[in-house]
Amino acid sequence: MTDSGSTLARRALGRELRRLRTKANLLQADAARFAETSAQSIGRIEEGRATRVTGLQVNALCDGYKATDDERRTLLGFVQEIRAAREGKASWWRAYSDQISGDFDHYLSLEAAARKLTVWKTVVVPGLLQTPDYRRAIAWSEAPDLPSDQIEKRIEWATRRQTRLDNPGFEVDVILSEAVLRDQAGGPAVMAEQLTHLAKVSELPNVSVRIVRFDSRSMLGSYVGSFSLIEFPPLPQSKLVEPPIVYVEEYAGDLYLERREDVDRYRGALREIDRVALDRNQSRAFILEVAEEYSE
Repeated sequence: MTDSGSTLARRALGRELRRLRTKANLLQADAARFAETSAQSIGRIEEGRATRVTGLQVNALCDGYKATDDERRTLLGFVQEIRAAREGKASWWRAYSDQISGDFDHYLSLEAAARKLTVWKTVVVPGLLQTPDYRRAIAWSEAPDLPSDQIEKRIEWATRRQTRLDNPGFEVDVILSEAVLRDQAGGPAVMAEQLTHLAKVSELPNVSVRIVRFDSRSMLGSYVGSFSLIEFPPLPQSKLVEPPIVYVEEYAGDLYLERREDVDRYRGALREIDRVALDRNQSRAFILEVAEEYSE
């Protein structure tokens, strides 16, 4: 996977096509007949590896998989993005207003495929670790005019997403600034519950939650800002390992960094943040201490 341009759309296209084929209970050989290509080519497409794929092929696969109109539009949007990447026009910036594949959440697709997720947060508890009341308070702040039923759908969706933590093959390493514990989203009662939940989740064997105190020896994490490093398992057929991605969530959109030099720079920041973070036991004790303050 060394061609120029962002690989985000190509990898998303492959995962979605594999999901639809599996859902339709079809083999790659069946898909190859639909697209008039080889099973090996289907395998390369599904793994997001550099190979040519056309809109006609994707339409044929959508017909064979009985994809919905929305799924077809999303997949064809990816084909456009892949073409733009080859022409050097693609950007790592995915604005929320993007009309090419606006109904597709690239981050959730990457998270679902990840082997390891390392998160540094300076202001808000990561979604995977949020309680319903905490998430509700955040949602009301983000969209105060949103109808209650839509807010509750967001809560239900977030809760389902958290079942990912039950998979022992999915490793989550979360480092939080003390500011995350001190920012009273939803008020003291909500925060007390949220921090108690954080301490409980941190006891899972595949989840680590650590804290960087205000008086830590380095402030680099504050300068860098929140980000996530997403790492992947070997691909099912080729056994190649997909390059990691750094995800930066912003108010106006999302930034995905794939170039090795960018990823390495964020890895370096993580090493420094990790160096000044409390260990797991110290962090759990501190989280519970702050939770107790909210309960008083």
